[in-house]
Amino acid sequence: MKSYKDLDIYTLALALFYRTHRLSLQLPKYELYELGSQIRRSSDSVATNIVEGYGRKRYKMDFIKFLTYSHASNLETICHLEKLAVLYPNV
Repeated sequence: MKSYKDLDIYTLALALFYRTHRLSLQLPKYELYELGSQIRRSSDSVATNIVEGYGRKRYKMDFIKFLTYSHASNLETICHLEKLAVLYPNV
């Protein structure tokens, strides 16, 4: 592994971020800065924490800590997506 870009989980997380970001921009204007902003930040955090953890891979516990943060951000993103699916089923 030469880079975090070689990690399948990073590729998936980045794809999640791009799809979620595009989706969030289709929300009603009043929601763009509320739930839209939250979901953009949480989905970005999934990939970003993988990258930061990879950068600290020399220290195994730091790597694990950031992967844990990434997992938590992923769960947060799922929660936001579930809310959006109920509130805005046509988006």
